[in-house]
Amino acid sequence: MHRFLVPAALLAALALPAVAGAYVPKDADWTEQYISTTVGSAPGGDVLHADVLRPKGDPLDAAHKTPVIMTISPYTNHSNQAGTDFDPSASGPSSRWQDFEDGADPFAHGYTYVIVDLPGFGGSSGCTDWGGPEEQGAVKNAIEWAASQPWSTGAVATYGKSYDGWTGLMALAQQPKGLAAVVAQEPVYSGYEYEYMNGVRMSTSAEEGPLFDAINATPGSTNDTPQYQTNSIQTTPWCYGTNVALQQQDDPASGFWSVRDLVPAVRGVKTPLLLTQGFLEDNTKPQDAFKFFNNLAGPKRAWFGQWNHVRGNETCLASGDEDSYCTAKNAGKLKEGRAGWFNEVISFYDQYLKGVAPATSYPPIAVEGGDGKWRSETSWPPADSHIYETTLKTGTYTDDGNNNGTGSGAGTGIWTISAPLPYDVHFAGVPHVTVDAQTTLPNANLVADVYDIDGAGKATLISRGAQLVRTAGLQSFDLYGEDWPIPAGHRLGVLITSSNGEWWTHVPTEQTVTVAAARIGLPFLSIRRTSDQPGTPSLKLLDYKATAPFGIPQATIDAATSAFTLPDPLEPAG
Repeated sequence: MHRFLVPAALLAALALPAVAGAYVPKDADWTEQYISTTVGSAPGGDVLHADVLRPKGDPLDAAHKTPVIMTISPYTNHSNQAGTDFDPSASGPSSRWQDFEDGADPFAHGYTYVIVDLPGFGGSSGCTDWGGPEEQGAVKNAIEWAASQPWSTGAVATYGKSYDGWTGLMALAQQPKGLAAVVAQEPVYSGYEYEYMNGVRMSTSAEEGPLFDAINATPGSTNDTPQYQTNSIQTTPWCYGTNVALQQQDDPASGFWSVRDLVPAVRGVKTPLLLTQGFLEDNTKPQDAFKFFNNLAGPKRAWFGQWNHVRGNETCLASGDEDSYCTAKNAGKLKEGRAGWFNEVISFYDQYLKGVAPATSYPPIAVEGGDGKWRSETSWPPADSHIYETTLKTGTYTDDGNNNGTGSGAGTGIWTISAPLPYDVHFAGVPHVTVDAQTTLPNANLVADVYDIDGAGKATLISRGAQLVRTAGLQSFDLYGEDWPIPAGHRLGVLITSSNGEWWTHVPTEQTVTVAAARIGLPFLSIRRTSDQPGTPSLKLLDYKATAPFGIPQATIDAATSAFTLPDPLEPAG
């Protein structure tokens, strides 16, 4: 068995970074530390490995105290991760966050940066439990360790994206002593809802367990210390099979999944958060993002916009970029379309770790709408977003898994389509659908899609959601949130169907599903928005508008046209 070779499909999950090497910034000194964790109030937990990067020339003593920024990650093994980027001769800390170390330059701003391996990864002992109690406990222990060091001021923040953005949210849930702020880009909010939506599987529901087992099994490099190597040897290999098996449970209320749901755990938490979330995110999807964000009671800021699984500062590479829209003409362009990510991050840390008031006024929430324009909001969904209920058409569809939500193969199912809109509307918020689905067999697939249909009959998906119909009867669920202005003359369309085959991994039952009744609540703003923030359309949005639309036959539009409940015309801004 080649334990370092991982299928390409698995390496794509949670967007593993490209091949990387060791990196120590020129203005930093590197040392290694080991953190003894606890189980509850008793010793006997894991030993965590930490790469400590200090401002150059600052020894680890009480005379040189700094605040601490920490990344807690499964991706920072000294030998890289697994598969094609494994380098047995690498030396030094991971370069996963070299862009942050160079771009934000925390050392020049008087911070220590600490990179901690989650249990079982890199130089830490233990075994992955994929966001469970072992990892959440490790996050708490690592932050409290950093806060207690003689060279620390006691103020600790986290930084990360995807999985190591998730560990930042674990910190919010665990509330370790010393936690002062969290910066999380495109994180996971709920383990279950990363792998399933209401019982309908994502491809990741089968892939995540084996993927992280493989990364967990990757040893350190030949240049690592004996302690690092010893910790990287898995002493309980049966944990791998357990990890995979438990992730196949399709029950969000199970003990396994409930402890990995951070949304209720942060209700009322006052620790400051700076969050990014893409409405078009195809990896750590926006299913629970806004519930999580709105559960927090403390200072919070966000960038919400039309991008996929990218970093706030990320630009297109000239070659070898994993995003297909990174063509030669887009080389060097910001993927999210908004400049100043690192300036805002450092200002955020300075404010909450040092008490330094921001020199720049940042909006509570910077939002990029579906028109590519940026604006500020004080909340999202915005305060003037209201739900308007529309009754949908009834009918039948076959649960065959053959329908897509976008592009080729889309548009099969039960349509309800509005007349051309008499004025502009602004869709902003989280739709909710209720369907009376009659079936003869359990576990039929039910999908609801919302579209912006232009004057030529081209439909662009703006929201979607899925539900496994375990038993016949009423099915009621939220769709993905979106912020999408729709001009006069366009139509609204809602499709009830069996699948979005390009998005979910459906298991078709091949039965006929009868929609006996259905209604949808669509969110619209009452006040017209104007762009008051700098920024250009995200590259994903431009690509999406070119590739997602598909044509609806005029006969289908005519047959499906029905009355929609619309808001009043938008009131003038200000």
